[in-house]
Amino acid sequence: MRIACAAVVLSGSLAGMAFAGVVELKATREGSPVKGTVRLEAVEEGLKITAQVEGVPPGRHGFHIHENGSCADEGKAAGGHFNPDNVPHGFPVKDGVSHAHAGDMGNLEAGRDGRGALEITLPHLSFAPGRYGVVGRAVILHEKEDDFSQPTGNAGGRIGCGVISAD
Repeated sequence: MRIACAAVVLSGSLAGMAFAGVVELKATREGSPVKGTVRLEAVEEGLKITAQVEGVPPGRHGFHIHENGSCADEGKAAGGHFNPDNVPHGFPVKDGVSHAHAGDMGNLEAGRDGRGALEITLPHLSFAPGRYGVVGRAVILHEKEDDFSQPTGNAGGRIGCGVISAD
């Protein structure tokens, strides 16, 4: 059975107001308690992402923007990490987008209560169409920690997914 994912709601204008949106993160498997919200905000440095999750197993979980805006097939339809420059896996905040996938956000840590949060600003990403545009992509929460190894960090399956959409 497929689990539907809600689309992000974007607000703002081209007349100087920053764009912002909220993605509803939902479980990729029926019966899973994973859920959350991911707020995206255009800032001068790139795209500020603030995530709040619950129902997540305790520990660190890889968190990425993936290339396709679909959560079908337990999140597998989201494809690989968003990597417009075809560079190795890494952490763009530390390594820069010329040395890391643009959509790599590292790890979100969930406590024993199943709640977790992450705030990060990814350089170059934007709501605008083009090479670093995120509309039409998916946010994925993985079952395991991203160890930053090649090619994708060994973060395992996909336990949460939400689509970034202009609808």
